[in-house]
Amino acid sequence: MERVLGDVATRIILENDRVRIWEMDLAPGERSATHRHGLDYVLVQIDGDRIAAQFEPDTQGALHGWVEGTVEPGKTRYLARGGIETAVNTGARRYREILIELK
Repeated sequence: MERVLGDVATRIILENDRVRIWEMDLAPGERSATHRHGLDYVLVQIDGDRIAAQFEPDTQGALHGWVEGTVEPGKTRYLARGGIETAVNTGARRYREILIELK
């Protein structure tokens, strides 16, 4: 049975020939669709208190297993393509981020 992967975030807010910009919006306890990052991307945390990522066994990104951390609004991070994961809001507050895929 072939696995079906979802979108990398909740909704696209802008796309052109150079970038695709997403918003991720997760309620407390909510999980994103399991998704693959096929492009390098920049992540900007906007709001929340705790966020985690559960990586699939066949992920090809730099991170593996279960990674969890404190949300720091304004924190920006560059990540290389290849990760297959599910984002999980492990906090008590709504989690929001902007994810910028680099084409």
